Amino acid sequence: MCGFLGMLTSGGNASTFVDAATRALPCMRHRGPDEAGTWNDESAIFGFNRLSIVDLEHSHQPLVWGPADTPERYTLIFNGEIYNYVELRAELKEAGHTFHTEGDSETIVVGYHHWGEDVVEHLRGMFAFAIWDTLEQVMFVGRDQFGIKPLFYATSPVGTVFASEKKSILEMAPELGLDLSLDRRAIEHYVDLQYVPEPESLHSAIRRVESGCTVTLRPGEEVVAKRYFKPQFPITAVPKGAEQDLFDRIAKVMEDSVEKHMRADVTVGSFLSGGIDSTAIATLAKRHNPNLLTFTTGFEREGYSEVDVAAESAAAIGVEHIVKVVSPEEYASAIPKIMWYLDDPVADPSLVPLYFVAQEARKHVKVVLSGEGADELFGGYTIYKEPLSLAPFEKLPSPLLKGLRQLSRVLPDGVKGKSLLDRGTQTMEERYYGNARSFSFEQMERVIPWAKPEWDHKEVTAPIYQVSQDMDPVARMQHLDLFTWMRGDILVKADKINMANSLELRVPFLDKEVFAVAQTIPHELKVSNGTTKYALRKAMEQIVPPHVLHRKKLGFPVPMRHWLAGDELFGWAQQTINESQTDEIFNRKAVLEMLREHRDGVSDHSRRLWTVLAFMIWHGIFVEHRIDPQIEEKDYPVNL
Repeated sequence: MCGFLGMLTSGGNASTFVDAATRALPCMRHRGPDEAGTWNDESAIFGFNRLSIVDLEHSHQPLVWGPADTPERYTLIFNGEIYNYVELRAELKEAGHTFHTEGDSETIVVGYHHWGEDVVEHLRGMFAFAIWDTLEQVMFVGRDQFGIKPLFYATSPVGTVFASEKKSILEMAPELGLDLSLDRRAIEHYVDLQYVPEPESLHSAIRRVESGCTVTLRPGEEVVAKRYFKPQFPITAVPKGAEQDLFDRIAKVMEDSVEKHMRADVTVGSFLSGGIDSTAIATLAKRHNPNLLTFTTGFEREGYSEVDVAAESAAAIGVEHIVKVVSPEEYASAIPKIMWYLDDPVADPSLVPLYFVAQEARKHVKVVLSGEGADELFGGYTIYKEPLSLAPFEKLPSPLLKGLRQLSRVLPDGVKGKSLLDRGTQTMEERYYGNARSFSFEQMERVIPWAKPEWDHKEVTAPIYQVSQDMDPVARMQHLDLFTWMRGDILVKADKINMANSLELRVPFLDKEVFAVAQTIPHELKVSNGTTKYALRKAMEQIVPPHVLHRKKLGFPVPMRHWLAGDELFGWAQQTINESQTDEIFNRKAVLEMLREHRDGVSDHSRRLWTVLAFMIWHGIFVEHRIDPQIEEKDYPVNL
């Protein structure tokens, strides 16, 4: 686990940029405080910050490897974990290759020498890596199937630079000659979706390598990207009476995934909320670590904490449980720091409690497991029930649907049945764009006068929907979320917020072998009997405590609606809006009106306000350079 940056120069003058790369590395020291290093030849530069997890005394990076005849042919930088590295090493040794370390990093470069670009098909894990082949003069870059580990890049006439965090590229911008103007299209997408969708970033010159893609790069040439992971949810059926076999396969693959994800030479803990996902992971992890520590967070306000249920689960599992309670004051004070770590804003209030529980966990462990990805793979979001509730509309003739659509538009907000008419008279492509719904276009125009309707969410989702036309409705929603909400929100906060605390987060549900089983679940075993994740719940019946099996999903709920309307955060929000220098982007008067309407109970604007406030703080740090995120040097625990 680490943070890395690399540069492939256009003119074979890499030494010219070594000082800039060295200056940019400390921007992500939090990703790898254990050691740092650089490497360069005439064409390429690699820089690395290491968080030592496997093969602590060796596996230093940048890692140089080659066959006997060219022992320094390849240089690798790698962020992540390869969970099947033991099996891959055995296979590659059998093929005659030699290893010099005991870690997982070397399996990537040896695998590349053996399989070429197909090496990514063999890797089971989370990863972003770059390999420089000095013989062929080609850079090969890969990112994991689901986008668990981040990778930004920018290209200019002097070369292409890529990094685990965007701020390192921003630090090198003067030497690269990058134009750091903001991308208005990406801003509108952010306001619409609550995150910046891949491959965009808020800076026009900086983009992201997409999840499940590789990049091939040669000096002076353009970046060539190729998608290798194309997730499918084929329409399948389970023979009557064979459901238990499917449930058993789910349980078996989850047991195997957790066992693989426990591989480490340091202490591994687990996050634990009150839901089935994290409880299943923690229960399975306990089988491999009898002294497992679990961690959760919550708030003092009643109804916004899973602390009690998590504690009940911990007691049932038999693990030591540690709780962090977050106050409104702590919450507000941490926001600038969190926005700095994020690189681009994510308008998800649960980022803040996650930051504090990760900070607490890092006092005890170096790695934690978590339940991200279960909803997308197994059909866990309540919205996935929608195709069932809207099925009657599909039988109505087009003229009647059109009339009902017109009726829904004239009904006032809040009228019973309006929402059902709105959604039932739209196609899935029109109505569903993931779990984030903050602004309608009309609401967006109120705060962003320059907003363009052609830049709305459909610009992001249409190409994804095009691929999923042969899938069932629930599968289409899952497929969309894999490419939007999950990689734009869920996995960004999972990586950035935990790495802000030098804590490695592992997600056993997002495993390619787990996906291979999950993709075969028919829709009637995802949303069934009034619940979601039905097949997963059945598979976990003999594993998780009974009180968790059918509990409603909460995650890390945040009392944002109450705080923004009350003394806790209203004044803070008002001050943030008044001090922000974003008049070219937002209508300040309209945003303040929204805040007052929210306080007075006219309308619940909490999600919309949080989206704007998060951007304003981000802008104050990265554009105005007015807000100090107060990033301090840390005393990192050792030998965990």
